[in-house]
Amino acid sequence: MEPERIADLLAPFLASSTLLSEPCHSEAPGAEESAVLTAAQLQSISTYIDILQRWNARINLTAIRDVEEIVTRHFGESLFAARHLVPTSSSVVKALEVADVGSGAGFPGIPIKLWAPEIVLTLIESNHKRASFLKEVTRALTLTNVNIQTARAEALTGASFDVVTLRAVERFESVLPVAARLVAPGGRLALLIGQIQLPQAQLTLPALDWSQPIPFPTSHARVLATARKPK
Repeated sequence: MEPERIADLLAPFLASSTLLSEPCHSEAPGAEESAVLTAAQLQSISTYIDILQRWNARINLTAIRDVEEIVTRHFGESLFAARHLVPTSSSVVKALEVADVGSGAGFPGIPIKLWAPEIVLTLIESNHKRASFLKEVTRALTLTNVNIQTARAEALTGASFDVVTLRAVERFESVLPVAARLVAPGGRLALLIGQIQLPQAQLTLPALDWSQPIPFPTSHARVLATARKPK
């Protein structure tokens, strides 16, 4: 897909009006402005889509086949989450460790990395074929500081992260406590989920401090739900 078309499709997710919650560091200059992706970022997304479509013909990475819907649902939601989770104008981002549980086709983890290249990203994916896809994408996009763990999140004992993301995973109810255990004290859990899943998440993890969920642009059925772990 042409980068110009990608930019048009992603514009609603990057508009200033969609930044409804405070970023990690609200004092970061420019945090309230609409975001504009660079030519390099747009080209990386275009390359990512090409690889995704090629692999999707062989293994089931995403049920979405329409390329424009891939941009809005996968990249749009991921970049919308990135804007709320990663303070790109703050020096803190350089030390930020992010984990994507059940990464699958790499959403939202890899788009977050494209948004903020300075973060240290861990992609947790137990399926070997999907993990191989993630390795190819990270090589093709020349991403650094990306750790791909071909294992279940339960196996990562002792690991902790500043931000842990979860999106479109199987066994949602059982994975939630596992993802929460990976969040460092003071860190945040970010769920990209359907609105109907939110009560279950809050009931399963009552010890976390839940923020007001934010609807994704163009969809009130799906929300970004974040919760902070007490220090």
